[in-house]
Amino acid sequence: MKLEQLMSLDLRTCSPSDTLDCAARIMWERDCGFVPIVASDRAVGVITDRDICIAAYTQGKLLTEITISNIAMKPVVSVRREDSLQMAEDLMRRHQLRRLLVTDEGGRLVGVLSLNDLARASSRHPGDPSESEISKTLRAISQPRRASASATYVGARFVPRDSDELLET
Repeated sequence: MKLEQLMSLDLRTCSPSDTLDCAARIMWERDCGFVPIVASDRAVGVITDRDICIAAYTQGKLLTEITISNIAMKPVVSVRREDSLQMAEDLMRRHQLRRLLVTDEGGRLVGVLSLNDLARASSRHPGDPSESEISKTLRAISQPRRASASATYVGARFVPRDSDELLET
């Protein structure tokens, strides 16, 4: 099965100059916890509902007063639409991501592949992707990060640590 058949195409995005209330509104309207950040037609980051909460708490400001560029967006981890499903699942496991941006050859955002997309595909097409592979991906994503804080604060900025550093189990 190809990523193009699984990925979500109906995307809403924000730009780095938008304020956090823009991302929060999209999350509320779309019932999601993740918004891609796009600048000059290129995916430059992502923001989650958790990022918004942490930024509001640590900066003590209203969401309308904090621009997306003033918080540490998660770096872009993406696949191309022609990449294999196995490659996408491997990236999700390695980076502990529930969602991957899907880009074209020029780095332009064309879709998002989520763990939910994989689960729904498995129910429609048994064995592709396999429930075993989806379970393996969910286990890897759900592993606790390092025992120390998973982020540090630099000034008033919340800076996530490298997501590859997992807690030894």
